[in-house]
Amino acid sequence: MKRLLLPLLAVAFAVPAFAQPATPLDGDWKGRSDGGSCNAPLDYLISIDTGIVDGSAFDTTAHGPVPNLRHGAPPPPGPGLWQIHGVARGNSFSLLSVASTKGEAQQRMKLDVTVQGGTLTVRESGGCGRTATLTK
Repeated sequence: MKRLLLPLLAVAFAVPAFAQPATPLDGDWKGRSDGGSCNAPLDYLISIDTGIVDGSAFDTTAHGPVPNLRHGAPPPPGPGLWQIHGVARGNSFSLLSVASTKGEAQQRMKLDVTVQGGTLTVRESGGCGRTATLTK
């Protein structure tokens, strides 16, 4: 029992030593983008914890399936939810955004983020070319 207790205590005290320090960007960031060329604004909710970014962006104007009264081909739906991941380092960094879509029609987009005072400016580098301003 004593042989097991000593390594267990060593591991318990070593874990906090590997923890990352908090960054000034840590917290929850919210904002809304312009419509871009698609005229579909996104609401952003991003959480940053010790530099690790996790969040989402969603289109509040996106609707589910509706009856097709004209019996014609409906327009293809655009993605209504984007998952955002990455690492926040410095005053300028990139994030990866992946659309929640079915099948093999996976869409990915790079987001360029710049920090200006107490705001994050998020720009799509492709797609609709939206720009969002996020605050804590």
